[in-house]
Amino acid sequence: MRQSKARARFLAVIPARGGSKGIPRKNVRPLCGKPLIGYSIEAGRSSTLIDTVVVSTEDEQIAEISTQYGAEVIKRPPQLARDHTPSLPVLQHVIRYLADADNLRPEVIVLLQPTSPLRTAADVDTAIRMFLDRGCDSVVSVCEVEHPLEWMYTISSDRLEPVVTGGDRVARRQDALRVYRLNGAVYVTSRDAIMNESRLLGSDTRAYIMPLERSIDIDTEIDLKLAELLMRERG
Repeated sequence: MRQSKARARFLAVIPARGGSKGIPRKNVRPLCGKPLIGYSIEAGRSSTLIDTVVVSTEDEQIAEISTQYGAEVIKRPPQLARDHTPSLPVLQHVIRYLADADNLRPEVIVLLQPTSPLRTAADVDTAIRMFLDRGCDSVVSVCEVEHPLEWMYTISSDRLEPVVTGGDRVARRQDALRVYRLNGAVYVTSRDAIMNESRLLGSDTRAYIMPLERSIDIDTEIDLKLAELLMRERG
C-alpha cells in the first residue's frame, strides 16, 4: 500500500516537454499501441518503492495522457520548457511546488526520462535499493559502451584523430577496457543533493548496470523502430 502524500519518501519525476526536434511530439508518439510516456509512468507506478509519480509538463496533451495513466501532473513554467533546459531546475521546481502546495517533502528523487520505454519497474526498484544499501547520495543507470574507446576517433580536416592517445592500440574488443555510458533510464538522487548542492549526480554516485536491450533512449525514428522490434520480441 502506498504511503500518504505527507509521508511519501520516494518521488518519481518524469519531465516531458511538448516540443521535440528529432521526433515531433515524441513523448506522445505511439509505440506498440501506447504513447511513449505511458511506459515510464507505468514503470514508476509499478515500482514497489515509489510513493508518488509526477509528470512535469507545459503541454496540455501530455498532461491529459499522463493523468489517464495515473500520474499526477505539475504544470511547468514556460521558461523551464525550452529546448536546452536541463533536468535539474525542473526537479527543483517540482520539489518546491510539492512542498508549498501539498506539504510533501520526499527524501529521494527518482528521475525517469520518458524516452526510456524498455526500462522496467524492477530496474527502478533495484536502483533505489542500491541507493539505500550503499549509503551514497546518487545512483545512475548505465550500460556498456558498444565499442571500445580505442576504436573511436574525431575528425579534423578529414584526418582521423584517436580519442585515446598513447599506448598500444587494441585490436580485439575482448582486450579493451570496459567502458560505460549513462543510458538515461534511471537517476536516483537525494533531495539534499538536488536542493542544497544543485547537483543531479552527487559526490558519491554509484552505477546500476543495465543491459543494452533495455537501454534504448528514444531520440530518432531509428530508435523508435528498434524499440518496437525489441518490444514485439519480448511480447
